[in-house]
Amino acid sequence: MTQPVALITGCSSGIGQALALACLDAGYQVFAAARRVDTLTPLTDKGAIAIELDVNDATQRRQCVEQIREQAGRLDLLVNNAGYGAMGPIMDADRETLLRQFDTNVFAPLQLVRDSAELLRTAKGLIVNIGSVSGVTTTPFSGVYCASKAALHAISDALRMELHPFGIQVMTVMPGAIASDFGNNATAAITMADSSWFKPWEKAVQARAKASQNARSTSAKDFARELLGYIGNPVRPENVLIGSGARSMVRLKRWLPTSILDKRMRQRFKLE
Repeated sequence: MTQPVALITGCSSGIGQALALACLDAGYQVFAAARRVDTLTPLTDKGAIAIELDVNDATQRRQCVEQIREQAGRLDLLVNNAGYGAMGPIMDADRETLLRQFDTNVFAPLQLVRDSAELLRTAKGLIVNIGSVSGVTTTPFSGVYCASKAALHAISDALRMELHPFGIQVMTVMPGAIASDFGNNATAAITMADSSWFKPWEKAVQARAKASQNARSTSAKDFARELLGYIGNPVRPENVLIGSGARSMVRLKRWLPTSILDKRMRQRFKLE
């Protein structure tokens, strides 16, 4: 049998690194991508092929796909994992903040799908887009991030239907609280103007940035193991919820009246 080939973005730490290791253990030839290849040593030591990739760089995306074409000739699994969370009040999110968030979390994954489509078609491959429960249930002080993940979910839905005739499947993963560097990165990406109305809530904004990093967070290793189980299932689900709080967050949105959910969120973030 031909060895299956995987491309995973955002492999420097957290979910990406754990999933790359899980795929290596499962027998994949793994192309592990990150902006800094020096962060990929734990993966290359295990047999992964490191690729320097800033997902927002069109030239690097094309070079990445061309390398896979030359070295493997196929792509069975594309995991769009690279991303980050822009935090802060919506009122303080300028156009640059919005574009930067959507460039990384929405436009880049779609462009990578387009760039690698022929390789995926050859292998009748699977696209896995890492969304978030935040794309389903919006929380205060993360509106830009929530909007980007909701957009990624919608794009995944459209791709799943449109690529069906070509044998390419699409899975949307909505993680809950996963132990990773997300909290530190989100804290560094907080946007709040000096004259912001929300200065009195600055600690609440910081708490939202780190909300997924707590004692109950699911480990990245456990997340990867569960996700790989779904990937390897011949009857794959279209949408997957994994991690601490994932199902409960979605249930809140699905079953609670909006007025009650809004009140709970306002209470949680002291906006009453």
